[in-house]
Amino acid sequence: MALVTPTVRRPDRWATLHRSARARPVEWLVERGILLVSLSAILLVFLIFLFVAREALPVALGRMTSARGQRPLPVDSLDQIPRESLRAYLGLKADEFVAMTREQLQLLMEIKAEELAGVSEDKDAAVNTTQWRYLIGPHQWSDYDQPEFIWQPVSRVPKYNLVPLVIGSLKTTLVALLFAVPLALGAALYVSQLAAPQVKEYLKPVIEMLSGIPSVVLGFFGLIVMASALQFVFGYQYRLNAFVAGLALGLAVIPVVFSIAEDALTSVPRSYVQAALALGSSRWQAAWRIVLPAAAPGVFAAVVLGFGRAIGETMVVLMASGNASIVSWNLFESTRTMTATIAAELAETVVGGHHYRMLFLIGAMLFIVTFVANLIGDVVIHRLKTKLEGKA
Repeated sequence: MALVTPTVRRPDRWATLHRSARARPVEWLVERGILLVSLSAILLVFLIFLFVAREALPVALGRMTSARGQRPLPVDSLDQIPRESLRAYLGLKADEFVAMTREQLQLLMEIKAEELAGVSEDKDAAVNTTQWRYLIGPHQWSDYDQPEFIWQPVSRVPKYNLVPLVIGSLKTTLVALLFAVPLALGAALYVSQLAAPQVKEYLKPVIEMLSGIPSVVLGFFGLIVMASALQFVFGYQYRLNAFVAGLALGLAVIPVVFSIAEDALTSVPRSYVQAALALGSSRWQAAWRIVLPAAAPGVFAAVVLGFGRAIGETMVVLMASGNASIVSWNLFESTRTMTATIAAELAETVVGGHHYRMLFLIGAMLFIVTFVANLIGDVVIHRLKTKLEGKA
C-alpha cells in the first residue's frame, strides 16, 4: 500500500498579517501608522529636494541668461514687431502673451526700455553671468583692476559668483566646529565616565536644553553681546565677522554633538572600564584611552551631524556675520554664508528670474553638501566599526 506524504503548506504571509491584525488590532494599527509616518518623512524630504532641484535646473544646465546687451525697441513700433519676437523680447510665456492687451504690452515695453537704458552701452551687459565659468571663476569686469570673485546680484550687471559664499560658509562652520566639538566631547566624556550620578542627573539635561534655545535668540545674543565683548577683547576692526558668527553658531552645535557622543560613550561595555581599572589605570586614563577609542564610530557620527547643523544654520549667521560677500580667509573680517544669502534675498527676487533660480541653486548645493557629508561619515563609521570589531 502506497504511503501518501502529506503536503506541507507554507503559511500565507497576508493571512498571517490578517490574523495578527484581528488578534491585536490596536498594535497592528500603531505599527502601520509608524511605518506610514516614516515613509512619509522620507518621501517629503525627497519631494523637497526635487522641488529645489527643479527650480535650480535651468541655471545648472546653462539654460538661463542674465545678459542685457540688447538694445531697447521703440515703444511706438509695437504694431510692426512680429508677435513671436515681441514675446521673446518681453520674456513672456505663450499663454501670458496671448492674454495681454495692447495697452499692457505697451506698458511692458516702456518698463523694458527703462530697464535697458544705458545698459546696452556697457560691455559687461552682454555677459551671461549665470554660466558656470562666471559662477566659480574670477572675471575681469570693466570697472575693476583685476579679475575678482563677486556676488552682487542687484546691480546694472548682476554678478553671481559663488566662491565668496562658499568661503563664508566654510569659515563660520570651521570656527563653530573648532569651538563646539572639543567642549561637547569633553562634556560628554565627563558626564558619561567621570561625573558622579547626582551630578550627571542634573548636568546632562541642562546641556541638552541648549538645543531648545531658538537660533534667532542665539543670533541676537551674538549680535548684541558677543560681538561687542569680543571686539573689545581682541581689538579687531569689524564688529560682526566670521569669528563672532562661528562662536555663536557653536552654541547651537554643542548640544547636538554632546547628545550623540554621550550616548555613544555610555554604550561602551562597562567591562572595558572595569578591566582597565583592574590593571591599575585611573578613571581618566580608562575614559581617554579605552572608552573614547571604542566609541569612535559614534563620536565621528556626532561630529558629522554637528557639521550638518552648522553649515545649514541660517539665523545666527544672518545676524552675526556682517553679510559682506568678500573673498577672504581672515576670520576677523565680515563674511556672508550661503544660507544667509537665501534668507536675505529670496523675498526680493522675481519668481522665475535668474536671481531666483540662482538662490535655488545654492539651496541644491546645500542639499548635496549635506548628503555627501553624511555619506562620507557613514563610510568612515563602518570602517571604524570593522577595524574595532576585528573583521576582515
